[in-house]
Amino acid sequence: MGRKWNNIKEKKASKDANTSRIYAKFGRLIYVAAKQGEPNPESNQALKVVLERAKTYSVPRNIIDRAIEKAKGSSDETYTELRYEGFGPNGSMIIVDTLTNNVNRTAAEVRAAFSKNGGNMGVNGSVSYMFDATAVFGIEGKNSEEVLELLMEADLDVRDILEEEDSVIVYAEPDQFHAVQEAFKEAGVTEFTVAELTMIAQNDVTLPEDAQVKFEKIIDTLEDLEDVQQVYHNVDLGE
Repeated sequence: MGRKWNNIKEKKASKDANTSRIYAKFGRLIYVAAKQGEPNPESNQALKVVLERAKTYSVPRNIIDRAIEKAKGSSDETYTELRYEGFGPNGSMIIVDTLTNNVNRTAAEVRAAFSKNGGNMGVNGSVSYMFDATAVFGIEGKNSEEVLELLMEADLDVRDILEEEDSVIVYAEPDQFHAVQEAFKEAGVTEFTVAELTMIAQNDVTLPEDAQVKFEKIIDTLEDLEDVQQVYHNVDLGE
């Protein structure tokens, strides 16, 4: 499980290095969540989850407020959530979650990102069965025993609790996201190093150097696409 957390950190670090891109993606995600329900996180659980994720990426308040205000207004922009699955070199597996207002454009761009960099698209379900949807939290300032105790007090049975470097990492079922978050906040934890709903590969693979270069090119191309929200994979990218 430790390697899986390192891959999540690597992905987050990569996105942190491209702040304007990640801010734009969150702006769209916040708008959609606010538009689909009440534009208030206290009554809109989906929006609350997105805002908690945005906080861990240090998304500025003005971007959040602008997206919510847009949702309150008369904008009739509509977005569709789509998932694409495919393969990179040496059978590596990739999942791409998108949020788009032009399905044909997104499909063409995702397909091109695969095909032009040595990968290929798969059918729905060809990859996702090898991944587990997971809620992941990272906190500092407590050890695993303290975290286990506070979760038990909240009557929460999570998948795993691990100490890694300076953080305690909690892996939980996706539908436990809100409950775990609230349990931490009740215990005085208000800052998270990570608070994500993600897809974690059941088994990681290591690629030879030449294949890894091609694989990283696919990932970089996908993450640069405007409509792509998240990219998940099963490759151990190393330290």
